[in-house]
Amino acid sequence: MASARYYGTGRRKKSIARVYVTPGTGKITVNGKDIDEYFGLETLKVIIRQPFAAINAEGKFDVMANVHGGGIAGQAGAIRHGIARALLQEDAENRPALKKEGFLTRDSRMKERRKYGLKKARKAPQFSKR
Repeated sequence: MASARYYGTGRRKKSIARVYVTPGTGKITVNGKDIDEYFGLETLKVIIRQPFAAINAEGKFDVMANVHGGGIAGQAGAIRHGIARALLQEDAENRPALKKEGFLTRDSRMKERRKYGLKKARKAPQFSKR
């Protein structure tokens, strides 16, 4: 008998995460590595585990995530979004708790484009009156 496997796609900035959630012991694997090996900062690990805390399911699910693009903070946010979507697939009653915390909403903030005449999106060259 095949174990139940729930899928969710998460996105944040330039990062895209494909997340598979299965009932288990709480093991989180990112790109074939353990979460402690992939993410060095403790705050990023906390961000990833937030959806489980919202529905009181810490240690009840295993997570297998493939993530690419962006930096580590964006990737952590993408994994969190994917986990929340997968948990919604697992049980629709999780929706109010996840929605209240804002885990189901895709964070639309992106890097602003560079404008001509400027050095970056808003940084202008130094001004001299004479």
